[in-house]
Amino acid sequence: MVKPNTRVLFVPLDERPCNYEFPYLLAQGTDLQMERPPLEWMGQKKTPGDTTRLWAWLEERAAAADGAIIAMDTLLYGGIVPSRLHEMTSEQVRGRVNRLRRLKQLYPQLTLYAFQLIMRCPQYSLADEEPDYYADWGREIFRKGFIEHRQELGIATSEEVLELTDINQRLPVEILGDYLGRRRVNLEANEAALELVAEGVIDFMVIPQDDSAPYGYTAKDQQQLRSRISELALDLNVYMYPGADEVGCTLLARWVNQANQAVPLIYPRLSALQGAFVVPLFEDRYFYETLKYQIMAAGGLIASSAAEADLILLANTPGDTMAEASSQQRAMAGYDVHRNVVELVEYGAHMLHYEGKNIAVADVGYANGADLKLLRLLKQKGLLFKLAGYAGWNTSSNTLGTVIAQSMLYTRYGPTIEHLDFLALRYAEDACYCAVVRTAMNNGIVEQMGFNKFMLDGQRGSVAAVIRERLERALEEYVNGPEGCVKITDCYMPWNRTFEVGLTVRHDAEERG
Repeated sequence: MVKPNTRVLFVPLDERPCNYEFPYLLAQGTDLQMERPPLEWMGQKKTPGDTTRLWAWLEERAAAADGAIIAMDTLLYGGIVPSRLHEMTSEQVRGRVNRLRRLKQLYPQLTLYAFQLIMRCPQYSLADEEPDYYADWGREIFRKGFIEHRQELGIATSEEVLELTDINQRLPVEILGDYLGRRRVNLEANEAALELVAEGVIDFMVIPQDDSAPYGYTAKDQQQLRSRISELALDLNVYMYPGADEVGCTLLARWVNQANQAVPLIYPRLSALQGAFVVPLFEDRYFYETLKYQIMAAGGLIASSAAEADLILLANTPGDTMAEASSQQRAMAGYDVHRNVVELVEYGAHMLHYEGKNIAVADVGYANGADLKLLRLLKQKGLLFKLAGYAGWNTSSNTLGTVIAQSMLYTRYGPTIEHLDFLALRYAEDACYCAVVRTAMNNGIVEQMGFNKFMLDGQRGSVAAVIRERLERALEEYVNGPEGCVKITDCYMPWNRTFEVGLTVRHDAEERG
């Protein structure tokens, strides 16, 4: 068992609820005492967090802590978005990385889990989370890296070579220089962190890939780091796979499992025969290969059978190509013919009720939101609040890391109040917001109110009020029922845009009249 009063320090990736709140909420239902820095130190989107205060906080509290889960991008640059905008030199970044070496020397009892992103390269021209010039040149920067990588591999088409020639004639040299210079600094920071793993300063590390692609600048950085990991013989201590905002949850689960000397066995059951071979949107490999890493990173292994499993993970995958949740009203063979969601739910209900197994749902059928058909079936079978975990938000990896962490904790701590509240949050956010309300807001409502999806009227303005009202109606339709309902106590827009919502909810177990 985790020893009493175990203290773990947590430095989140940024101030959004998925990074600042989710791991903390999950920790509340465990034996751990998790501490995190004040929210006001964490920055705001493109404004970096206060790295001076964050470092001081970490160093001051390390003496009385047993371990720390650290987002390196926050300590180095002030957050995930500032990591793409900073003006730091390699020497400055390396100096900050090396402060962890001093920390471990002073407090050798401190078990350090860290994660540090490979800088992404979005495929579109939009500056919402990138440098301002990305609004004009983002697509060209991505395509240049993509085609050049394919050229190096000898697989670029003649059309791609012509496209590259055109890009090279138009893309300003100073813009490309700024972008590639920052990528180089960030890659060197990744390499410096690997040295700390090799020295035993960092005990375990994840290098997640945010919005990855099989070719391009991000893929090449990944290759370079993978080679360095092998050179340093760190393959068992450093995992690299698609993801980002879920890693805090993943490392929390790993901490609990290792502290209890537990290795949960998870048996995945997929809704589609070809689901294992789907390459999810924003990722670079088959779904099943990432699933292996997500389970291992959280401290578990894949079970060879349901009989030996501590947990059965129902993975609602597409039958072929993944689509956005906003498109799920359209008929698509990959969803309507090439998978069987009914069988997935019936199997889960049987294994729960007749075999006594813990059942969790990874709702990865769509990107950026839940599968409403699946949600209806879960409600009809009375499973919504009997699950060990559920997630269906953003990328496939964001969903996997969240549900795997929650359900692993469930296998140890059971249906705590905190567990039920987190389930309620997932249904309110992943299903009712991402798949229902956000789609409606982006399809004209926000514009009718005089705003756009990237610029609302503040965190708690009129748009947030409309969203809360619509969320409550969606919860009535898709979630609330005899086994419980979801009560919203706060609703705000963390980055003043529609993409993410901030919610405080609770599960109300009273039967409805």
